[in-house]
Amino acid sequence: MSCTLGISAFYHDSAATLVVDGKIVAAAQEERFSRIRHDPGFPRQAIEYLLKQAGLRLDQVDNIAYYEDPAVKFRRVLSTAAVAGWSAAATYAPVLGDWLASKRRMDREVVRQLKQMGDREGRQIDVYAHHQSHAASAFFPSPFPSAAILCIDSVGEWATTTLWHGTAQGIELVAELSFPHSLGLLYSAFTYFCGFKVDSGEYKLMGLAPYGKPIYVEQILRELIDVKPDGSFRLDWTKFEFIRGEVMTGEAFETLFGGPRRLPEAPLTEREFDLAASVQKVTEMVVSGLAKTARALTGESALCMAGGVALNCVANGVVSRERTFDRLWLQPAAGDAGGSLGAALLSDRKARQVNHRELPEAVDGMSGALLGPEYSEEQIRAELDACGAVYQRLSQEAFDHRLSVTLEQGGVVGWFQGRMEFGPRSLGNRSILGDPRRSDTQSTMNLRIKFRESFRPFAPVVLAEHAAEYFDIVEESPYMLVVSPVAEAIRKTVPEHQSRLTGIDLLKVVRSDLPAITHVDFSARVQTVDRTRNPRFRALLERFYQHTGCPVLVNTSFNVRGEPIVNTPFEAYRCFMRTNMDVLAIGDFYLEKSQQPQFEEAVDWRETVPLD
Repeated sequence: MSCTLGISAFYHDSAATLVVDGKIVAAAQEERFSRIRHDPGFPRQAIEYLLKQAGLRLDQVDNIAYYEDPAVKFRRVLSTAAVAGWSAAATYAPVLGDWLASKRRMDREVVRQLKQMGDREGRQIDVYAHHQSHAASAFFPSPFPSAAILCIDSVGEWATTTLWHGTAQGIELVAELSFPHSLGLLYSAFTYFCGFKVDSGEYKLMGLAPYGKPIYVEQILRELIDVKPDGSFRLDWTKFEFIRGEVMTGEAFETLFGGPRRLPEAPLTEREFDLAASVQKVTEMVVSGLAKTARALTGESALCMAGGVALNCVANGVVSRERTFDRLWLQPAAGDAGGSLGAALLSDRKARQVNHRELPEAVDGMSGALLGPEYSEEQIRAELDACGAVYQRLSQEAFDHRLSVTLEQGGVVGWFQGRMEFGPRSLGNRSILGDPRRSDTQSTMNLRIKFRESFRPFAPVVLAEHAAEYFDIVEESPYMLVVSPVAEAIRKTVPEHQSRLTGIDLLKVVRSDLPAITHVDFSARVQTVDRTRNPRFRALLERFYQHTGCPVLVNTSFNVRGEPIVNTPFEAYRCFMRTNMDVLAIGDFYLEKSQQPQFEEAVDWRETVPLD
C-alpha cells in the first residue's frame, strides 16, 4: 500500500488530501475546522482528520507533496518588486522579509510543521508547480482516457493560464501564459473596484452581472486587455495596481469608469451592475477562445478544467453549450484547495511508477466530492444532547415525508448528512434546502437565513433524468459548476410594466415556474443528482418529487454569510438556531425550531463573523 498526503497552504484555501494506491480517500479544507473563511494557514486540523479517517500515524505516510514551487514563486516576487520600483518599497519590504525568512523555502516550512505533528526524521517532500497540480487534479479524477486540460487562475509561480494534454502516459504542458497577463487578476480587479473582497467576492460579481448591461466591453478590450482570436491575451498592467502590491485598482480605473471604487457594503449602482456584466462577458469570450484552442492543439473531444476561473459557472456554461468539446469535466475543488489533490496524485503516481492511465472505478474519482468528515449516530446524539436540543429519531421514510411537507409549506430545512463536501459547493450533505416554486423563497433564504445580499441567486438541484425538462442543459452537472438557461417550457412572460425595471428591482419579477432559482437573465446554476454519487440526497429529492410532482429543490450551502460551511453537528445546530430555518435534518434526527429551548450566546455572532 502506498499512502500519499498532498498539501496546499500559505496563500488561501489551505487544504490536505490523502491518496492511497491512486484512490482519493479523503480531502478537506482547513477553514472547515478552524472556522476562518479561506484560512491560509498550515492545514494541521485537516491533516489530522485525514490520518484519523485512514487509521494512520503521520510517520506511516509514505509520500508528501506540496502544490507549488516556492523557489520559482520567490523569483517572480523579486521580479515584480523590481518592476514596482522605489514607490512600492514600503509595501514590498515586509513581503520580501517574509520570503527571505521562510517563504522561499516553504517546503522546509511544511517539513517543520509536520515534524511538530509527530512526523519522522529526514522527511523529503515532492514539490510540484502550481498549474501542474491544478492540471493533475482536473485530469486524473476525470472519467476520460485522454483529454485537453485547461487551467486558468490569478497566478501560480509565473503561470496564469496553461493548456495541457492528458494521455495514457500522464499530463504534458502544451501552452502557457505568464504573469502579469492574467484573466483571474482582471476579474479580481473588477471584484475589488465594485467593492467586494478579492479571492472571495468574485462569485458575487458573477451573480451581479445579469443585473447590468455589458456597456464597458469595448472599453475593457481597448484599454485593459488585448484578446487574440485564439483566446490568448495581454493585460496593460500599467492600468492596474496589483504590481505595487497593496490594492488592485487605482487612478486609471477611476478615470476609465467615472469615479472611485464602490466602498464595501455601500449601495450598488447601475455602474457596478454594468461593470460586472462587462467583465463577465469578456471572461466568457476569453474562456471560449481558449477552449477552442485547446481542441485545436490537442485534437481531443473531452475537456477538463481547474484553477480559480474554472469556478466561473457562467463561462463554463458557455463552453458546454458551444459544444467545442463533446464532454466537459470540472474539478469540484477547482481553486487552490484542489492543488493539494493534484500534488497528491502526482506524487502517488511517481512513487508507484505509474505511466499508464488509471481510470476511476466509479463515474469519476471524486466520490461526489464527499471526502470530508462524517459523524456517527452516537456522535450526533451526544452533540445535540450537549446543546439541550429537542429531537426525534425517525425512519428514513417518515423523515423524508415530513421534510417534503415542510418544504412544500414554505419551510426552510438545514440538511446535514454523511461526509462533508470538498470544494466550495454544498452538494447535498451540508445544505440548506427550500421549495423553488415559491416566489418568496429567494428573499426569505437570503435575508432571514443567510443574512446576505438580496441580489445573490440560489442554485437548483434536480433529479438528473428530469434536468432537460427544466433547463437547457447538454450534459450532467454533478458539481454545480455550470450555469444553464431555464427551459422555455417553464418560463413566464414578463408583463410590460415589469420589463422596464432595472437593477435590484428585477428581483420583483417572477420569470418561471421555479422563481426561487431563476436568475434575472433566466439562468440557473444547476446541480444534477444521479443514482451513484449521493443516494441519500437523491432519496429526499425523489420523495419531494413523488409528493409534489417537482423534481427540483433549492440547494445552498449550510452557513451564514462570512462563515465557512458547517462541519460538525454542533456547528449545524448553532447555525440552525442563529437563523430562521424551520427544521434541522441531521442524520436520522429531526428537529423543529418551535420545539427548541432558548438559544443564547454571550456575544452576537454577527459581531464575530467578518463579512466575506
